[in-house]
Amino acid sequence: MLRANLFFKAASIAAVASIMTACQPQSVEPQDAFFAQFSPYCGKSFAAKVIKDNQASEAWQQDLVVHIRDCEANTIRMPLHVGEDRSRTWVLTRTEQGLDFQHIHLHEDGTPDAVSPYGGHTVAMGSAEMQAFPVDEPSKALFKANGLDVSTANTWIVSFDENTMYYELTRPNREFVVAVDLSNPIAEPPAAWGYSAEE
Repeated sequence: MLRANLFFKAASIAAVASIMTACQPQSVEPQDAFFAQFSPYCGKSFAAKVIKDNQASEAWQQDLVVHIRDCEANTIRMPLHVGEDRSRTWVLTRTEQGLDFQHIHLHEDGTPDAVSPYGGHTVAMGSAEMQAFPVDEPSKALFKANGLDVSTANTWIVSFDENTMYYELTRPNREFVVAVDLSNPIAEPPAAWGYSAEE
C-alpha cells in the first residue's frame, strides 16, 4: 500500500511539473528576437555615421540616413542614403534556414546596378543583439564576374547596442562600420531610387 501511495504521489508531482512547464512562456529563438528588434523603429528615419573605415574615401564623408522603411512579416527594407546618393537598400529576410541580408543597388532610373543584389545568409544562430552574414555563393559569383574577387571573403554583421544599430563589413585587411543613432528619429528623406514617393 505504501509503495502504491508513493507511486501515485510521484505521478502527481510529474503531472503538475508537466503542466507548469507547458504554461511557462517558451523562449524566443535568437533570430526571431533579432528580427523583432526593428519593430519599434519601423517607418522611421535615423542619422548615421561611419565610425570605422580602414580604407577611408570621400564618398562616405557625407550625411548618412537610414530609413527603416518597410516592415513586413518576413522582410525589412532599409534604404541607406549617402548624401544625395539614394541607390542603396539593405534587405533583411527571414527564411526557413535563418536570416538573409542583401544589398540592393539601383540607378536613379530604378534599374539595377551590375553588382546587385549581393549579401549573405546566417550560418550560426547568433543572438538577439547580433547576426553575421557570410557572403553567399551567388554573391561570390557576381563579385568575380565584376572583378571584385577581394569581396568574396566578405562578412556583414548587423548588431544592436543600447540605442544604436551597427552595420559592419569585414574581411581580411578591411573593416568598415556604420553606427545608426536610433535614439532620435529625423525627417524622412526623399524616396530611395526605385521607389515612388507614394509607395
